[in-house]
Amino acid sequence: MLPQKTLTDMRKLLLSALALAILPACETIFHTEGVGFTGIDGEPRTIADAPSAVSVTRGVNIPAALATRPTIRVQVDASDMSDLAAAAISAGGRTPLTAVEVGGMNRTLMLSNVQANNVLFAVLRSPEGETTEVGDGSEAAFAAAVPRLTGCLAVGQTYRAGSARNGGLAVPLNCR
Repeated sequence: MLPQKTLTDMRKLLLSALALAILPACETIFHTEGVGFTGIDGEPRTIADAPSAVSVTRGVNIPAALATRPTIRVQVDASDMSDLAAAAISAGGRTPLTAVEVGGMNRTLMLSNVQANNVLFAVLRSPEGETTEVGDGSEAAFAAAVPRLTGCLAVGQTYRAGSARNGGLAVPLNCR
C-alpha cells in the first residue's frame, strides 16, 4: 500500500492534468490556426484608436483569408521604391476574388498582396464601384496594422498613390 503523502501527490497531479485537458473546451489543444496574437479569446482586435485607423472585421482571420487570395504580380520598368509602390497600388485588388475586406470607422476597404517586380506589398484600396476613400492620415495606422493583417513585417514606409477615391496605400513586406 502506498503512503498517504504519495496518494495525495498523485491526486494533485491527476487533478492538474484533468484541468489542463478540460480547459480548451471548444478547441483541441493542438489547434494552431491563425497568425500572431489576436487577443485572449482569439477574436481580432482594432488595430489603433485613431479615427483613420484600419480595423479587422470581427470573426474573420484576415491573414488566413488573405492567404487564399492570389498574389497579384506586375512588372514595371522602374526600380525606385515609390514607383514600384504606385504600380502595386494601381494593380491592387478591389473585389472579393482578389482582396480581403477590412473595416475601419464606417468604411470598408480592400486588402491585397501585390508583387511589383520582386518586391511584395500589402495594398489597401477602396472597393470597386464604391466611393469609400482611403483617408488622409491613414498611413501610420496602416503601417502599424500590417503585421496583424498580413502576418508579415512592414519593411519600409507607407506609400500613397492615386486620387482619394481611386488610389490607395502600399507597404513593402518581409514575410520570411
